[in-house]
Amino acid sequence: MNDPVIIQGGMGANISNWLLAKTVAKAGHMGVVSGTALDQVLARRLQSGDPGGHLQRALSHFPAKDVAERILERFYIPGGKKTDETFKPLPMFTATPKEALIELTVAGNFVDVFLAKEGHDGLVGINYLEKIQLPNPASIYGAMLAGVDYVLVGAGIPREVPGMIDSFIDHKEVSIALDVNGSGPGDGFREHFDPKLIANGALTKERLKRPKFLAIVSSATLAITLSKKSTGKVDGFIIETSEAGGHNATPRGPLKLTEKGEPLYGAKDIVDLAKIKKIGLPFWLAGVYGSKEGLKKAKAEGAVGIQAGTAFAFCEESGLDDNLRKKLVGKSIDGTSEVFTDPKASPTGFPFKVARLEQTNSEDDVFLARQRVCDLGYLRHLYKKEDATIGYRCPSEPVESFVKKGGKREDTEGRKCLCNGLMANIGFGQVRKNGYVEKPLITAGYDLNNVKVFVKEGQSSYYAKDVIDSIIEE
Repeated sequence: MNDPVIIQGGMGANISNWLLAKTVAKAGHMGVVSGTALDQVLARRLQSGDPGGHLQRALSHFPAKDVAERILERFYIPGGKKTDETFKPLPMFTATPKEALIELTVAGNFVDVFLAKEGHDGLVGINYLEKIQLPNPASIYGAMLAGVDYVLVGAGIPREVPGMIDSFIDHKEVSIALDVNGSGPGDGFREHFDPKLIANGALTKERLKRPKFLAIVSSATLAITLSKKSTGKVDGFIIETSEAGGHNATPRGPLKLTEKGEPLYGAKDIVDLAKIKKIGLPFWLAGVYGSKEGLKKAKAEGAVGIQAGTAFAFCEESGLDDNLRKKLVGKSIDGTSEVFTDPKASPTGFPFKVARLEQTNSEDDVFLARQRVCDLGYLRHLYKKEDATIGYRCPSEPVESFVKKGGKREDTEGRKCLCNGLMANIGFGQVRKNGYVEKPLITAGYDLNNVKVFVKEGQSSYYAKDVIDSIIEE
């Protein structure tokens, strides 16, 4: 399996959907499915009628038929729900998640990888965030059931992921250490996941293929640490700069802001590529490298190739809502697009790039009109309660609720609900009982300003092939 030159970024919740990943993979590069919240994505897509019947087709291949039938019975609505009806709520992940949620998560990851790989032999990867830790074991296992070729993990220190992958080859139980605020070395908070308990072992008949593991990092120090201290083999790195979309690493040293209010990055934040090369593993560069010139520059610096996210996020095959896509591509064409690195928006505490767009939560008046609620919970923080059990809180939840759980009031200032925003980005915003519909919150890298180069004269949109053709020299 040759390493790809272009890796399509794993963006948002289902922005990098199976169709985009499949299109890129069939073109000879690596298509990547976003693994974020695929339990919600599967449930809401089924409730929206499953246009084309793709989800039902994929579930017909899921190795546990009774699990697939339960999911369809609970969520599938022929023709789709009414637009003013709410999506069915799912339980939030905890250290001991409910069996039905585990099954939905395994199936959701299986479905998107299965569809992305269906009918060709190109490379398909799946992207996860270490910060969204609790769903990862079930998610990775589901992706491996579908034969995923690469697993990519960033936004944290994914030291235990390679060992988890190795265990899943033979359907073995895994146990991962949980990041719990206030815990000490002797607390031993862990999450356990045993594939053999799902559907009475119906998933555990054949040995699984081991996907390659790529860690997404923003420093040579972290790359070196992962190469030496991970629980299994690290196959390479994606090096993201502060210009990439989504979450960015926090600048080293005391936080300073620019005149616009963005985090100020300096010389200490530049990745030492000489040290990366000494590790001896393949690497790709990400963050304003999605062009022919960017690829040349990356290769000159010793990279195998590039990861391009923003360039693909706004193409016709992506999962971004059509109206949002048209508006943001239009802004790029007329030169009015703007991306702001918000130091406060994300409840993770990491800086988060937001594409400015009217009537979305990038705008303060829209954001302030939203009543705080935390009902998806992927970015909740785990903390040690007074009774030594695990509690869950999010800086984007109702302020008094967060403070009551021991959180600091100042940590809630400016925090936005990424979970609900990401679902709204793909047209699945929740409809509240009072009629309020969750608004989008779109992330993009600084390359948003340049997506106009992929739009052909006389057109107002572009396709994944246009991106690839623009990057790869004939």
